[in-house]
Amino acid sequence: MKVQIYTMQTVEEAQAVVASGVNHIGLTPSNLGLPGEIDFATARAIVEGVGDTAVSVALSVESDLDAIEAMVTAVRPDILHLCGLENTLLPDAVQLLRQRLPNLPIMQAISVAGPEAIDVALAYQDVAEYLILDTQAPDIAGIGASGKTHDWNVSREIVRQVRIPVILAGGLSAENVAKAIKAVQPWAVDSLTHTNRPLPGGGFRKDLDRIQQFVQAAQGAS
Repeated sequence: MKVQIYTMQTVEEAQAVVASGVNHIGLTPSNLGLPGEIDFATARAIVEGVGDTAVSVALSVESDLDAIEAMVTAVRPDILHLCGLENTLLPDAVQLLRQRLPNLPIMQAISVAGPEAIDVALAYQDVAEYLILDTQAPDIAGIGASGKTHDWNVSREIVRQVRIPVILAGGLSAENVAKAIKAVQPWAVDSLTHTNRPLPGGGFRKDLDRIQQFVQAAQGAS
């Protein structure tokens, strides 16, 4: 079972997270007020600092293809994670982006709010290498970072029907990830909120103990 952890904010943090057994490290290169966001230069330094010890994944909530391409050019991640709000970057636009970034795998976020997410997932499977199933937060300008779970029955049906790898996200923690894996049978699992250590005055850093517990629970379940 692959494990993806968001979001790294320093090179040292990313390297420690990789040493905890994490396969994919998530980055949030942005200036839009997203949780744990970093500037492009910091994101690039993390990608270089991790090298080939893990897969670097950089998210974008943008709908403008020029803005997305500019981020990718600056950061040079291994995977581009598209998680703009639903209906802001439709499959045809993602296909155009693939033509502009032909050698970069795309991870498309799907908001699992109900059974309609199955049709959305099917619509994106031909323009992405991965799907990440997540839970929408009402106050964040993108799909994810809610800290809440969704209907895993819907996620399981998506896994059953699509032909590409599926990452399960949304409210996963060391306490529930094994149950989630058994219910959904995803290719990988993802955590942001429940592997954070809140900082006084706001913000967070990653909690290495929680990450290690998450990795152990995920690997034990698989």
